[in-house]
Amino acid sequence: MEDDAPVIYGLEFQARALTPQTAETDAIRFLVGTQSLKYDNQIHIIDFDDENNIINKNVLLHQAGEIWHISASPADRGVLATCYNRTSDSKVLTCAAVWRMPKELESGSHESPDDSSSTAQTLELLCHLDNTAHSNMACVVWEPMGDGKKIISLADNHILLWDLQESSSQAVLASSASLGGKGQLKFTSGRWSPHHNCTQVATANDTTLRGWDTRSMSQIYCIENAHGQLVRDLDFNPNKQYYLASCGDDCKVKFWDTRNVTEPVKTLEEHSHCFQPTFSLVCLSVGTRETYSKPALSGKLPSVRPWDWGRLPGSVSRCGTSVTTTLTTSWSSLAAVTAESSFPTWCPSRRSPSATW
Repeated sequence: MEDDAPVIYGLEFQARALTPQTAETDAIRFLVGTQSLKYDNQIHIIDFDDENNIINKNVLLHQAGEIWHISASPADRGVLATCYNRTSDSKVLTCAAVWRMPKELESGSHESPDDSSSTAQTLELLCHLDNTAHSNMACVVWEPMGDGKKIISLADNHILLWDLQESSSQAVLASSASLGGKGQLKFTSGRWSPHHNCTQVATANDTTLRGWDTRSMSQIYCIENAHGQLVRDLDFNPNKQYYLASCGDDCKVKFWDTRNVTEPVKTLEEHSHCFQPTFSLVCLSVGTRETYSKPALSGKLPSVRPWDWGRLPGSVSRCGTSVTTTLTTSWSSLAAVTAESSFPTWCPSRRSPSATW
């Protein structure tokens, strides 16, 4: 298993946004969004056939603009949200919208990746997350365990909670909160916790991490100077309700217990640049120096470090090594995918019962 080569699927354009199709439980499926200023952008629906070690795909047109963030509904496998750039009055705006893919594509594809004879279909626009009062949408996050009717968007210094109504055809702003303080504070990333009945959200702005209660939209904890430089991303441990991982431009990955945020539980400094920590049954930290892949994974994970958290907060075991660079990474329940410039790399995995932190 260790010696199997990764499966490579090439994109026509650069891609920085990808997500697992979380509502799909029977297949290994990811959505990848492209970035092109000159041509219509695309969303690639990519299935990995682990029995035959091949990739099947479909391509949808995303004509609204280049995609900077993509997320999939946890309840409806045909619904997704994107944050994208568009120009208006010579200004670049980052907008957000909810889309539905064609019905026949919801269950995946049986085309080969080199089959260019088919014509790309278009997405159906369900609704815009109206950002007339708030520009520069950073990301859209779905309620992880819900019915797909609640989403949060981060726009400038505002956190906005939306209710999707009438088959997601209308988004109603239910509540909001904003950052207070000096200067032009802006959110950079956020995650919705799958714990506590999905009532908590964590956000990052500059070097600070904050926790929010979605029922009152009030702040419940604040970790100032969590990193020495900009916080790039964060993620909750799906197995332990109080643990949060963060990474920043200080090249560090930090792990926090939200019950006591005076200092991190663990700090790792293993990258020349960090921009995404991701929890599965192992934690993946993404950077630009080296890569570590767990023995249970097939192939190598470019610039991704899985860590065995069964031993935290004591010693930490690293799980192998390789060297390359990557732009982003994401996990489904069965596989990991990383985007290297224009080539996502597929790494089928088996869950490891030992990684339970």
